[in-house]
Amino acid sequence: MKTLMAFMKKEWMEQIRSSRLMILGLIFLAVGIMNPAIAKFTPWLMEMMAETMEEAGLAVTEVKVDAITSWTQFYKNISTALIAFVLLQSNIFTKEYQSGTLILALTKGLERYKVVLAKTIVLISTWTAGYWLCYGVTYAYNAYFWDNSIASHLGMAALYWWLIGIWVIALMMLFSVISSSNSGVLLGTGGIFFAVYLLSLIPKLKEYMPTELMGGMNLLMKVTEPGDYTKALIVAGITMIGCFMMSIPLFNKRRL
Repeated sequence: MKTLMAFMKKEWMEQIRSSRLMILGLIFLAVGIMNPAIAKFTPWLMEMMAETMEEAGLAVTEVKVDAITSWTQFYKNISTALIAFVLLQSNIFTKEYQSGTLILALTKGLERYKVVLAKTIVLISTWTAGYWLCYGVTYAYNAYFWDNSIASHLGMAALYWWLIGIWVIALMMLFSVISSSNSGVLLGTGGIFFAVYLLSLIPKLKEYMPTELMGGMNLLMKVTEPGDYTKALIVAGITMIGCFMMSIPLFNKRRL
């Protein structure tokens, strides 16, 4: 346990020294503020553009914004924050492969599974803190300017999207122990995500695809109910556990 905690401390220090923690914190905070800001300024922007649009023959009607408008921005923009997270954290293993620092830790008695466990905990903790910071900021501004109660299943919609981040982290961990380069991790993670997204476009497969958990706005607008995502949750859970469990034996066999 002591070796695990010591290695986790080293991982957190690396996150701080490399400024990844600060950069991600600023990104999630900025996205959280941007969501209600865009909604708040939409009527003003439309008013500014009204004259130009009328000259083009387009009629401009009064634009009404509410909490739903801001939450729409949240579910559009949180994917950008997730992409930034993957880009910044994709070298969590590969950097150490290239520098050889893992060999030193392992020769001092650190078990290999603890390396995978520590890095997984750090990634999940970082994503969790950033995601809920973003969500909390958006929620607070929406409550101040409008009324969050007009949106249904706010908590479940947010929880499902948070799980998408954990699913992506599972993919990152798997490809991090397989690949020796950032590009390999990014291509593997992005490739699987894109393939699953394409499969979700097939009606018969749609309800089984983990990417369906990104449909937070459907829950908020009562188009769907939380129970409609049960199959996607089960598939996501199985693949997450599978990726994490495969990462350990694959890393045990890897030559450093």
